[in-house]
Amino acid sequence: MAVSYKKLWKILIDKDMKKKDLCVAAGISHASMAKLGKNENVTTDVLVKICTALQCDIGDIMELTPDTSSK
Repeated sequence: MAVSYKKLWKILIDKDMKKKDLCVAAGISHASMAKLGKNENVTTDVLVKICTALQCDIGDIMELTPDTSSK
């Protein structure tokens, strides 16, 4: 399974926020934001900070998708 943060980007668009605005509001690093942009794994602490800043649930910002890459 792979992680997708498409839901997070939709919320940012709906709230008229930029990624750097979320970094400031949630208190997360630009490196964490870069990982999110690449659909890479981040710590649950980062996800909790984002959910707190956006006042949403973790399921509202991410989802698991079938992994299309072959291993």
